[in-house]
Amino acid sequence: MVATPAVEHPLPGDDLLRAFLELDTPAGFKTELIEGEIVVRPPPDGSHETAFALVNRQFMRHAALDLDLSGTKGLVTPGGRFIPDGTVSPVRHFESSESWADPAGVLLVFEITSTNPGKDRAAKRLGYAAAGIPCYLLIDRDEAHATLCTDPAGGDYTAHVEVPFGKPLDLPAPFSFPLDTAALR
Repeated sequence: MVATPAVEHPLPGDDLLRAFLELDTPAGFKTELIEGEIVVRPPPDGSHETAFALVNRQFMRHAALDLDLSGTKGLVTPGGRFIPDGTVSPVRHFESSESWADPAGVLLVFEITSTNPGKDRAAKRLGYAAAGIPCYLLIDRDEAHATLCTDPAGGDYTAHVEVPFGKPLDLPAPFSFPLDTAALR
């Protein structure tokens, strides 16, 4: 399945979206529109990138099916325009999509806490749930735990499983493997 491109142009009178889309963000920085706020984040630190690599490797090695994992895919959600740290989708899902894509068909997104963990814990979780993304994985470096949120309904996820770093976190089908969190400590 290939995602359809999301609307790239703001409607008349949507000055915030227009300003957001016209931003000239420095290379390496990530700019998102989260609940009506433009958020600019610096390039991630080494610990963040190591956590991303550890999670990425596990999806590529252990998932029950072949997947694509993007670290820079922009998604249009009811909560704004988010760029998850990781977007897991079927192979070639975003091949013909625009910079900002509809999240339909995305299997899982994950965030690794960094400069603004509150956005990852609440606003982004709610935005992903409202978009109908089946799974949200939060790697919370400040709290030293991983949380898997599933079953989106009514604007939030109805199921949550949290494990401290060091304990495995079982991922549901279609992934069907235990995420090893030991190296995230």
